[in-house]
Amino acid sequence: MTFLLFQLLVLLRYSIGFHCKIDNNGVKAVTSKKNDDEKIVISRNWKAAISLDFIFIVFPMLLFFTVLSEWVYHGTVLLSLLVLILSVTAKRSFSGLQRGQSLSFRASVSSYRVALMLITCLCILAVDFTIFPRRYAKTETYGTSLMDLGVGSFVLANAIVSRQARDVSSGNWITGAKATAPLLLLGFIRLVTTSGVDYQVHVTEYGVHWNFFFTLAAISILTSFVNIPAKYCGILGFAVLAGYQTWLLSGLNTYLLSDERGTDIISKNKEGVYSILGYWAMYLLGVHLGYRLFYGKHTKIRSTTSSIARVFLVSLLLWIVTILFDNYVERISRRTCNMPYVTWVLAQDLQALGIFMLSSYIPLNKLSSLEEAIDQNLLATFLLANLVTGMVNLTVDTIFASPFNSLLILTAYAFALSAIIGTIHFSGFRLKFW
Repeated sequence: MTFLLFQLLVLLRYSIGFHCKIDNNGVKAVTSKKNDDEKIVISRNWKAAISLDFIFIVFPMLLFFTVLSEWVYHGTVLLSLLVLILSVTAKRSFSGLQRGQSLSFRASVSSYRVALMLITCLCILAVDFTIFPRRYAKTETYGTSLMDLGVGSFVLANAIVSRQARDVSSGNWITGAKATAPLLLLGFIRLVTTSGVDYQVHVTEYGVHWNFFFTLAAISILTSFVNIPAKYCGILGFAVLAGYQTWLLSGLNTYLLSDERGTDIISKNKEGVYSILGYWAMYLLGVHLGYRLFYGKHTKIRSTTSSIARVFLVSLLLWIVTILFDNYVERISRRTCNMPYVTWVLAQDLQALGIFMLSSYIPLNKLSSLEEAIDQNLLATFLLANLVTGMVNLTVDTIFASPFNSLLILTAYAFALSAIIGTIHFSGFRLKFW
């Protein structure tokens, strides 16, 4: 529902822009110094575009996650009707997509990845305030919520568009190890900073010392050492996941979900260490699905009707498998990253990706300036969001903040994040290594 809501807001932003004759084009950074006047005009354009994106996309998302959380379904229905009306009226004078054409698959994936990152960035701070519904917060042991999708979706999003999924050589294990070094560095920086300022850390999420960056680094290292063709990743992924789930049912899950912790480093970080198997299996399955659905020799890389149908069909099958596993094998648990959790993330994210691909047939659909900026700086966006979230938590007693002050702080945070990432992107900077 949240991914659909995001896409509707993007479509609404461009539908209104079209009807109001607001220029959405030409928002590019200019490096030429031959015409200073032109450079100033374009600079104003991207700043205005980022501001419009914040007003029509980011701010409404923030409201639906907090004070308007009870109106999410009503809002989705109303936005759908509004977008439909504006799209039909615009189609008569729109010279863009013709019948049978579609936007690129790359644009659909970019929009999906940006939605995931934006939702994550909004939630990691909003969850500390009382205006954020508890049903969206991460579950402790079993169950599902919006924030339970976070790390799993991030792993899957990278797997689907990885070099391995595209059947492109990614080099040897040494190259992979070098690419992993920045993730390990970020993991240790987060560990040192959170420990140094006595920042609150939920030990039951990853363990005492473990964090999200260490999980990503572990997946990268395993993938570098076990580098097999994408068409075989599904077999390996299923084997790893089946073996891990069998181990969980044999008693490992009881240990992981208990308060028992030894003095050794593995026992102190048992959740993070053992869940690597589940996340690695998810990554391998994501690589295989990306290859089979989008990058195979007989698959055209665009949002065609057949590819959209395949995505929804696979998503439906995964939903059925998830329901069966959740009822007859083990309940979904993000904390252990068990088999039902992996299939749940796969089903949810493929369904979301199918929605983004389907929306490519709607007139006026395109990447917004903010989407473009975040897409080119996903890691920088996540790091900045984590940094600002930490600063807010150290300076504000979020639990006792009034609803008005909470919304004010979150709005300022979201706008600052949008403005800074927009500035970084249109200044020509890019931070990416995983």
